[in-house]
Amino acid sequence: MTELSKTGAAVGEPVESAPTDAEGAFLSVRDLRIHFDTDDGLVKSVDGVSFDVRPGQTLGIVGESGSGKSVTSLGIMGLHRTAKAKISGEVWLDGEELIGADPDHVRRLRGQKMAMIFQDPLSAMHPYYTVGAQIIEAYRTHNKVSRKVARARAIEMLDRVGIPEPGKRVDSYSHEFSGGMRQRAMIAMALVNNPELLIADEPTTALDVTVQAQILDLIRDLQKEFGSAVIMITHDLGVVAEMADDILVMYGGRCIERGSAEKVFYEPRHPYTWGLLGSMPRLDRAQTERLIPVKGSPPSLINIPSGCAFNPRCPYADVPKDNLTRTVRPELAEVGSDHWAACHMSQEQREKIWIEEIAPKL
Repeated sequence: MTELSKTGAAVGEPVESAPTDAEGAFLSVRDLRIHFDTDDGLVKSVDGVSFDVRPGQTLGIVGESGSGKSVTSLGIMGLHRTAKAKISGEVWLDGEELIGADPDHVRRLRGQKMAMIFQDPLSAMHPYYTVGAQIIEAYRTHNKVSRKVARARAIEMLDRVGIPEPGKRVDSYSHEFSGGMRQRAMIAMALVNNPELLIADEPTTALDVTVQAQILDLIRDLQKEFGSAVIMITHDLGVVAEMADDILVMYGGRCIERGSAEKVFYEPRHPYTWGLLGSMPRLDRAQTERLIPVKGSPPSLINIPSGCAFNPRCPYADVPKDNLTRTVRPELAEVGSDHWAACHMSQEQREKIWIEEIAPKL
């Protein structure tokens, strides 16, 4: 008898997008597409991405630079200029549809219901205003309080994120902070209104490993305190290994694997995910051989390869018969309980390659 997935389709059969569990989700994204018209052609930065995030849950979105991670987050926040971007699909935030909603209404939601930690806090924070002034403005925008009350709140938040002498540093400028302190100040500004959704876009980029660990611990602690839904965007699988409940792997603007962190790390079913894992150093065992890089470069989002976008770099592109890998784009198909992958290889072929070739080298 054919095994059926939760969607009613046979396990292994393609579905239009990874099924999502909207019930109880604070954020639901459905078939999100974000394209940009340029002089060189249409850039398909995000080309049909779906996922859900529940309160208290952390979703890790991983992939190389140019895979569409940050564009997805900016689309959720409503930060793309609509004149330049063609956005379609659905983004539901606490039951409200954001795609096509009034920009002023979406702006009121930013900072209050959803907030974002940007990649580079030095450029994200205004150089002409003190750190405290910017946190105060973010707080007073959504709360009718005096400047004195807002200043006290800013000092409280700087203290909670570990800024030493917050009463003095509240009047400092961003260039007077170190990289780690700027990141902490950005987190304070993002969380000053207790948002229910926090998007952290590469929050540990350019920080040393000690500060990285401190920032991740801080986000985790604040998430527990506020019960926020968190989206962690990174190219570093090591970051999401200890943070994420679910992982979504993006490549060429699309989701190519999605599942629980345990499934994606210990039973990955896409060659690109194998490549990401192979290029990550392990601390729990002796490293006797060189890391295995993913050969080649990410594809141009203007001229995405036909078939599977990963096929020019995939060492197993010739495994499926009839040249399917280079001619037909694979859709996400359920490969296990709450686990989806987009690959033309059969489940048996992938399991064999994983057990015999990939897993022993990791």
